[in-house]
Amino acid sequence: MRNEYATPGRYGAKQVATGTGGMVVSSEPIAVEAGARALRDGGNALDAVLTVAATQLVTEPHMTSLTGGISLVYREAASGEASYLSGNINAPLAGLPDFGGADLTRARGVPVPGWWPAFLAAHERFGSLSLARLLEPAIDVAREGFAVSPYLFGEMYGARENLGRNPQSREMFFRDGSLIGPGQALVQERVARTLERLRDEGMSYYLGDFARAFCAASDADGGVIAPADFEAYRAEWADPVRGTYRGLEVVGSAPPDDGGLQLVEALNILENLDLAALGPASQSPRTLCALIAAHNAVYYAAPREKRFRESERIMDALLSKDTARRRFEVLDALARPASDTPPSPGTIHISVVDADRNVATLTHSHMASPWVNGLYAEGFQLAGGGSFFQRVMPQPGERATIYLAPSMVLRDGEPVIASGSPSVSLVACVLQNLVNLVDFGMTIEQSVAEPRFGARPHDPARGWVPGTTIESGFAEPVLREVRGWAERNRLWTREIGPWNSMTGNFDGITVDPASGVMRSCGDPRRMGTAVAA
Repeated sequence: MRNEYATPGRYGAKQVATGTGGMVVSSEPIAVEAGARALRDGGNALDAVLTVAATQLVTEPHMTSLTGGISLVYREAASGEASYLSGNINAPLAGLPDFGGADLTRARGVPVPGWWPAFLAAHERFGSLSLARLLEPAIDVAREGFAVSPYLFGEMYGARENLGRNPQSREMFFRDGSLIGPGQALVQERVARTLERLRDEGMSYYLGDFARAFCAASDADGGVIAPADFEAYRAEWADPVRGTYRGLEVVGSAPPDDGGLQLVEALNILENLDLAALGPASQSPRTLCALIAAHNAVYYAAPREKRFRESERIMDALLSKDTARRRFEVLDALARPASDTPPSPGTIHISVVDADRNVATLTHSHMASPWVNGLYAEGFQLAGGGSFFQRVMPQPGERATIYLAPSMVLRDGEPVIASGSPSVSLVACVLQNLVNLVDFGMTIEQSVAEPRFGARPHDPARGWVPGTTIESGFAEPVLREVRGWAERNRLWTREIGPWNSMTGNFDGITVDPASGVMRSCGDPRRMGTAVAA
């Protein structure tokens, strides 16, 4: 096992990366290095972010898949314009009557994928390097292999039954009848061949042999997806959501990827409070309570479907500062979740800024727990993202509504922060880190090391429940006051130890407009890193 991209990853505090020639940050170091090399080879931020995403299909198969989706916000420096690409999963054209929890581990829980159509749409509009160059690292790593990380092994071990019962997953993840272990080489020859065919044949292969293999695997387990679903799918460009916070412009994904809208709504609420005077959440119970309440008010609200984006009246009302002031007046009452717990996606985020200040912030995922159904086609797991159909069922052939939040912050039209996060707590993660950077003037490395809260505590008796997880690391007087506040407001909370991956993984880059210096640092909660080009 020798490949030039083999960079070791680890949990815990990471080194800071600085530079002026470009920056890449994400949760897996082999893929991050591949993206940085794309920048060094003359590619732009879009080329780099797609290179990272393609490589993560290989190095993070527990978090993403060709059968999942992509959400992208891209700012082109030359025009100063930001665009949002909706490349997420669709409901099948056939419809899913009586869809329920039992379907989530079967083929009826498999959505129509958007990953590859979105990848091509982004490359066609903003890419500068060839498609072959973008896929080269992924193909090399798939064929040559890479060392299984402790994080990947933990997910493999948890899903060993599903991995072991499919011949395609057995050929990759098992050796001599046993699951391969940490440090052993994961070789994915079938994945390499699939990526080569996508490189050489493009949509003709995707709509042909790949779609037929996908549908055959789905049919064999009672699914309803047909080749017509692949033919009908379109990646969609739209305007991103825009808001302001403390004089800065916030740009994020638009519905149906409604995390960007949630982020702007929460920041609007918090703008009514002088957080800088109160101090950071790790030391101020009032700050922590306000952050939790503002997050819960938007995260547990009714899903913001695609039709919201298409209604100027609805969007204006949700983004209104007046609406935020009214929410702020009853903020404690909004802390207790008003709806059921949203589904949990296995997710990856990537942020890239290049030397010209093009900014790419991309979230991609199979939108489910790893290998949830044990189904495979052409070397890739069939995503279980139908869990998001339980949040709100799309019309047949329409997009699922998913709380992804690729985002960026501008000052006087120039980028100062590129941001995003994976995990069920991704909105909470981005919200807290933006407040740390903007209100408290923290550096990126200080911000990612701060304790934070997340979503969805786990109760052994009730399973995942609407509520708030809180990492260890907050001052004890802060935790004591927050527990009392939560009890008074009937908010279910659970302490989950330090630096827990369930609270997200902030993949952020800060940019000093005066000097051009970019700064980033891998979050300690996963095994990622930041690399300067």
